[in-house]
Amino acid sequence: MSTIPIPRRTAAAGPALGQVTAVPAAASTGVAALLRGPVRRARVIASTPTGVYLHVSGERDGDVVGVLTSDAVRLPLGCVLRRPSTGRPLVPPTATAEVGGGRVVVGDLVVSAAAWWDPRPRLPSARPALLPEGVRQLRTTLYGDGVPHSAFGLPGLPTGPGGPLAALRGAVRRADLDAALRTATRLIGMGPGLTPAGDDVMAGTVAGLVLLGHPAAPRFAAGVNALAACRTTELSRAVLRHAAAGRVSSEYAAVLHALVGERPLAPAVDALLTSGSTGSRATALGLCTAIDLVERTTRVR
Repeated sequence: MSTIPIPRRTAAAGPALGQVTAVPAAASTGVAALLRGPVRRARVIASTPTGVYLHVSGERDGDVVGVLTSDAVRLPLGCVLRRPSTGRPLVPPTATAEVGGGRVVVGDLVVSAAAWWDPRPRLPSARPALLPEGVRQLRTTLYGDGVPHSAFGLPGLPTGPGGPLAALRGAVRRADLDAALRTATRLIGMGPGLTPAGDDVMAGTVAGLVLLGHPAAPRFAAGVNALAACRTTELSRAVLRHAAAGRVSSEYAAVLHALVGERPLAPAVDALLTSGSTGSRATALGLCTAIDLVERTTRVR
């Protein structure tokens, strides 16, 4: 969709709502309560060419809403525009913002929820069976053929046998869910990016356990979110809360649908691994971790 022209005003003054046309977007039902609720002040916590993220104050930690271009990672907290990035930040980082009444207003950009999408994948059952060949293909694509899992690394995270990723793999091998949860103390807040790589690993793990029906998923998710409360960014905390409810990016959801045989796997995995930056690879590692924990701690016994 071509860009809808909006009258220019200064960020400090904010938009004159009677003089602008709202840009339609497809909004996640994960942020429906915020968008449909009363108008509240918000604060820009990040503005990039593919998205602007707003923190909305509220009870406890508040929440985060993103306005995303069509070529951004489709996060479960996003309102997705019908146009790709232009290479420039969507709005100045100092722009004033508010959320509610069916709209997101940030600087001169006014976005309305014209459609809704559900970020929680609708899988065949509460504990779906995954195709063994699909799981093998995912692991091979992620880790490499013939490369030990212990050699897997992510930018910004310590590597080697004493690193947190090796500790996570060790916990999985021992089918020790509590040990896997303890690795969160070494991963949350670690790594570069708007959502640090360690957080993305844990988000992928939490969401996978929830969506694959692991009986200990609520306890695991609560432990991770408790750690995140004082260790990481507002955006990461919001992503982890969505993961605890089984709400994930569209790219992550597509891989799960492929693993239960509902679509081809190779293009879904490729889309996940090439979307965004380090975070998507880290999230895929979290999904593999969840799959292994489910297999070893529930189905093998």
